[in-house]
Amino acid sequence: MTPSNVKATLSFSDNSPSIELPIYKGTMGPDVIDIRKLYGQTGKFTYDPGFMSTASCNSAITYIDGDKGELLYRGYSIYELAQNADFIETCYVLLRGDLPKKQQKQEFANIIAKHTMVPEQMQFFFQGFRHDAHPMAILTAAVGALSAFYHDSPNTNDPYHRDVSAIRIIAKLPTLVSMIYKHSVSQPFVYPRNDLSYSANFMRMMFANPCEEYWIRDVLVRALDRILILHADHEQNASTSTVRLAGSSGANPFACIAAGIACLWGPAHGGANEASLNMLEEIGSPNKIREFIKQVKNKNSGVKLMGFGHRVYKNYDPRAKLMRETCHEVLGELGLCDDPLFKLAIELEKIALEDEYFVSRKLYPNVDFYSGIVQRALGIPTSMFTCIFAMARTVGWIAQWSEMISEPEQKIGRPRQLFIGHALRATK
Repeated sequence: MTPSNVKATLSFSDNSPSIELPIYKGTMGPDVIDIRKLYGQTGKFTYDPGFMSTASCNSAITYIDGDKGELLYRGYSIYELAQNADFIETCYVLLRGDLPKKQQKQEFANIIAKHTMVPEQMQFFFQGFRHDAHPMAILTAAVGALSAFYHDSPNTNDPYHRDVSAIRIIAKLPTLVSMIYKHSVSQPFVYPRNDLSYSANFMRMMFANPCEEYWIRDVLVRALDRILILHADHEQNASTSTVRLAGSSGANPFACIAAGIACLWGPAHGGANEASLNMLEEIGSPNKIREFIKQVKNKNSGVKLMGFGHRVYKNYDPRAKLMRETCHEVLGELGLCDDPLFKLAIELEKIALEDEYFVSRKLYPNVDFYSGIVQRALGIPTSMFTCIFAMARTVGWIAQWSEMISEPEQKIGRPRQLFIGHALRATK
């Protein structure tokens, strides 16, 4: 953090003495007022439900400019990364800080590939779940269970141990997610192959079976790679903050990631792409869009426009533009250009963006609006959508966790409250 010469003066109308608070400047974005000594000097806390105006940490990983619709990983534009890099390179950027050179990428890809296997005992772990159990419930439990298998790198204060944990978690998520899918459809698990790319390996583990050869289609692999890149990190969102909060106690990194997965499960967070796809299916036909829009505007109808608007972006989500392009590529490759849901999505987007009601509220399409259609075209069932999101976001979570652990000023997270309950009262 860079200290500013400008100070913030906080004055009170109750004759309490004024205090000066330091202001820090980041590389980009708003300045922040350091309130760490506020309670000690005034006996008062700040009140900020949802942390809308509070910076919980300093970070050098991801930057979002919501007004411009800009997303940067370590200074690299998400648009350029999605166009010119693959997911392994993006993982390297988030973990190590820079795009890898050719040899660095190869070494990193090799070490990831060598850690994709999960302990064989995990097969018995899956047998304890019903086949119709929610995939996110299994994933939360499975990732947490991995902490029981790895005791050789428990020292989170050691950079080498943190790196080993990061590699293991990133490598094993595709294997676990594919095992969850195979369990749900009562098919045998497919072991990973070290000679395939990260995304190709995952698709083979998901869709191959012992009865026939599985053919890898480059366009579809590239589409999955782009989904993973676009979802890899997104600053201090709810699940990332959960991982950081769990990690601040010194918890096992697998347990921290399991906590993030549990948070991501919420429909207001990771479940939005599934909700967006369900919305399109409920609308059903382009000639029903205007009636649907009318209901959305009626606050008493309870009907919501899913896949539009974002807590941070007040402009077109840059990830949505890329996912829209990917939609065209995938549907073209599969001969599904007349896909009714995609045509419906395009028409709904057009109508909504021309409607003053949505324009004035800056409700632009977000990445969830198109990612569900792409995943559906790839053959991924809607129940698995959030697991794919978790697989992508794991690299962001573990990068944020590692950064937090290495921060000299890091302390266990402990939010305060405005208490509005009973004061002390007698039991009799």
